[in-house]
Amino acid sequence: MVRFIRKIHQFFTDKPIHKGTVLNQHYEVLNIIGAGSYGLVYLCIDRLTVEKKVIKQLRPSKYQNKKEIELFKNEVSILRSLDHPYIPKVYDTFASHGTVFYVMNLIEGDNLEDLIFSKKTTFNEKESLLVLTHLLHFINYLHEKDIYHQDIRIPNVIHNKEEYYLIDLGLAQSPKNHDDKLEMKLQDYYDLGEILLYLLYTTYTSKHKKALPWTEELSIKLETTILLKRLLQIQAPYGNIAEISADLQLALEAQREPD
Repeated sequence: MVRFIRKIHQFFTDKPIHKGTVLNQHYEVLNIIGAGSYGLVYLCIDRLTVEKKVIKQLRPSKYQNKKEIELFKNEVSILRSLDHPYIPKVYDTFASHGTVFYVMNLIEGDNLEDLIFSKKTTFNEKESLLVLTHLLHFINYLHEKDIYHQDIRIPNVIHNKEEYYLIDLGLAQSPKNHDDKLEMKLQDYYDLGEILLYLLYTTYTSKHKKALPWTEELSIKLETTILLKRLLQIQAPYGNIAEISADLQLALEAQREPD
């Protein structure tokens, strides 16, 4: 019952801001482009620079929750600490409409989820491994700064003109101790394995009525299988990015060998 009441409260409290609304005196809302568990995301035009920007709003229903506010502030703080061409940059923060917002640059393109499920884009084994190469670069950059993404999913990877971008650091954290660090690191590695699986399955055509494990369904090189098993912790998990990079290189080299 409490959960139902909370949902009703959210429904009436978290209505998206209308198109045409001007935020902080110069960001005009063009439309809403995303909605997560604690934030709403808008495409806006900056009237001062005539540039498109993305604005993330903490849901008003979350503004009374100290934990949610801290998560929002943490995301802003992490993004401000980063300087990477393929990760969003924060330009501005402000309070309005009974909650808080931050402004970042627009990264245009399609996310992997839309490419796979809406546009039916396929990735062969080599192409899938090359996408993983891009993602591993991002994760290495974050981990070197002691930041762990914790939400590496296909909607959070954007593709545009042969480049890949990593977005949505809403769940990103820095560990408090060694155990936290190990758990967060393995979670990021596991997420990379899941994305690789999604990509590999884009070229899979079922030949069986009954679903089989991916190890039996996918026709991939042994090196790619080993990479996946260790990322997904089916076999001994990776201890660091260098180990993953070494196996990823072996998997790519195996693509040049005949079956």
